[in-house]
Amino acid sequence: MIDHRLVDLLVCPVCKGPLEMRRDPLLRPTELVCPADRLAFPLRDGIPVMLENEARSLPAEEAARR
Repeated sequence: MIDHRLVDLLVCPVCKGPLEMRRDPLLRPTELVCPADRLAFPLRDGIPVMLENEARSLPAEEAARR
């Protein structure tokens, strides 16, 4: 599981902006989202993969969702 203090220190590798944690229906962390760039960075085994080429693009509606 990812430490929430770590999430507070991480920034988007593209724009250096803040990231938001997204969770699945069971409230497990699944990805870190940059709303500004509309990118979702995956978490694999609790480790954030902060590579632009590993991120998925988000539609505008999903990027704005909290």
